[in-house]
Amino acid sequence: METSVLSALAGLRAGGVFIYPLLAVGLLGVACIVDRIYVFLRHARLPSALAKQLADPYFAWDGVHRLLSDTPSGNDYVRFFEVIVDNAARPVWWIETRAADQAALTERRLDQGLWILETVVTAAPLLGLLGTISGMIGAFRLFGGTGAVDPGAVTGGVAEALIATAIGIVIALMALAAYNFFSHRRAIVLDEMERLGTRLIDRIRLDRGEAA
Repeated sequence: METSVLSALAGLRAGGVFIYPLLAVGLLGVACIVDRIYVFLRHARLPSALAKQLADPYFAWDGVHRLLSDTPSGNDYVRFFEVIVDNAARPVWWIETRAADQAALTERRLDQGLWILETVVTAAPLLGLLGTISGMIGAFRLFGGTGAVDPGAVTGGVAEALIATAIGIVIALMALAAYNFFSHRRAIVLDEMERLGTRLIDRIRLDRGEAA
């Protein structure tokens, strides 16, 4: 195990000086991914009991109030539904406006940090390309002088170029996959909020005897 770790570290060092900013960018991307996983799991999950309750068009308001009070207040769905339920006595246009504001706040919260992943997707391949250029320059420089050329030095420069390129691409692919996944999850959350929020408002209209 220790030998494998030492071999991996030696391989990274062979990638040249641009390996260090690449690793920093990669660690930044991993930190952002961990943070977004926590946010989506902790705050952006629809409680199954609440989803089942709202699936019934003739749900009981008391049951909805109870489920909202039993769910942690940090849940984004609870915050959104509370805006509608707690203001059910107000005009419908007022409820819709406040619900839209709350949905915008939720979207902004779920978007936090995604710009970091976008930056990693762009920056990692560029840093890898710089490493490639640096390694190839070092390799070709050996052919510019006179006398014998050390094959080991030439292959070292080529290795530096290839390692930097490979690591940059791997980091970019990781960040791109994470960005697409979180963007997809955000769209699902917002669509679900809009659908269930519309159902709540329709029920308020129905109880008032208003036309939808």
